[in-house]
Amino acid sequence: MKERTAKRTNVTVGSKSAITFGSALAITISWSIHKSVLWAIIHGIFSWLYVIYYVLTR
Repeated sequence: MKERTAKRTNVTVGSKSAITFGSALAITISWSIHKSVLWAIIHGIFSWLYVIYYVLTR
């Protein structure tokens, strides 16, 4: 009989994703307030900083 060798694949979850939850949240908040793609991109770059700013100023 032939022996089977199991191949394992390591999958990184979360840390290597293209967009983080903080960025998505910042973009969503920014879009709902400003309706501007430029502001959404800028706020997405700042991510959690913008989310915390939004929470503190509301």
